[in-house]
Amino acid sequence: MSNAPAEVLPTEEIDLAAANQIIDKFLTLPGNLMPVLQGIQDEYGYIPRPTIDLVAERLNVYPSQIYGVLTFYAQFHLKPRGKFIIRVCVGTACHVQGAERIVDTFFDKLHIGHAETSPDLRFTFEKVACLGACGMAPLAMVNDDTFGKMTVQKVEGIIADYSQRPMK
Repeated sequence: MSNAPAEVLPTEEIDLAAANQIIDKFLTLPGNLMPVLQGIQDEYGYIPRPTIDLVAERLNVYPSQIYGVLTFYAQFHLKPRGKFIIRVCVGTACHVQGAERIVDTFFDKLHIGHAETSPDLRFTFEKVACLGACGMAPLAMVNDDTFGKMTVQKVEGIIADYSQRPMK
């Protein structure tokens, strides 16, 4: 057994007014946990720790139940994410067309890996199993914008374009 002190996670300072409004909106709705969590994520971009405690208290559920939902569904995020979510398909059709080279180029240019976010919160990068457009392989998406027939040469232009876009 170690005598080292336990790691203490920093407490986030956030305004809970928006979270309270979201909870108020769904408070009397049966099965309200999912819409409350979705609303909070839409508002904050992720689920901040203080909102979990607030939801637990207001909806009379254990925080562990909330964490169970948050970790089960891939749609929820416990850490801040970038304004621009870059997804590169690594499914079979994209893989055989060189998707790994595209992934590696994004890694090299953004200096972040899979499921990581840039320190300025501009970009989050994700490798995904399929984006449903195999005829355009290899495929990348930035938020809702689709880039088919991707090449390593196109990566730099995409990053430059989204680097110039406003953050708000």
